[in-house]
Amino acid sequence: MTGETAPRMVEAFAHAAGSAAVRVPGGAAGWVGSLTHIHIAPAASYEMEEVSKAVCVAGRGIEGDRYFLGTGTYSPKPDVREVTLIEQEALDALNRNDPPLQEGPLRLLPGDHRRNLTVRGVPLNHLVGRRFRVGAVILRGGRLNFPCRYLEELLGMPVYLPLYNRSGLNCGIESGGVIRPGDAIALLD
Repeated sequence: MTGETAPRMVEAFAHAAGSAAVRVPGGAAGWVGSLTHIHIAPAASYEMEEVSKAVCVAGRGIEGDRYFLGTGTYSPKPDVREVTLIEQEALDALNRNDPPLQEGPLRLLPGDHRRNLTVRGVPLNHLVGRRFRVGAVILRGGRLNFPCRYLEELLGMPVYLPLYNRSGLNCGIESGGVIRPGDAIALLD
């Protein structure tokens, strides 16, 4: 990290969505999910690399990832993107063409969607403004992630509409540490 300038991040609960949601009780409770895959990329448009563990640093992101390094496509725009997550269930639905929003099934692998963490059994849309644990790391849900035309261009697939409202969650890291596939994920409050 010597000589690096940290990218400007918006604290998750300071984001407009996170700050509104954190004051309102509700959301899904009583679930326990798991981390299935971890991916990082060193810079914008680089292929995502699957890793067997990740070092999460509060206020920065995942060591070695483009948003930790400030080299991501959207790095010049401060936002909540220390860690991004997507549900495996959303990928499974695309593979079934459910709902039928395109001509047929889309096979989107965990390394294709450009999110850092692929999770199973985690209701991400309910975690805006909530604290939750991934292994030993505590995350704060800041805002829902929305698909972009840039992702369609990179993949050469019509994913914009099928991923709308299920494109994942952008989070801040409250308490860092090491995470690995297989780690349990649970709501804290």
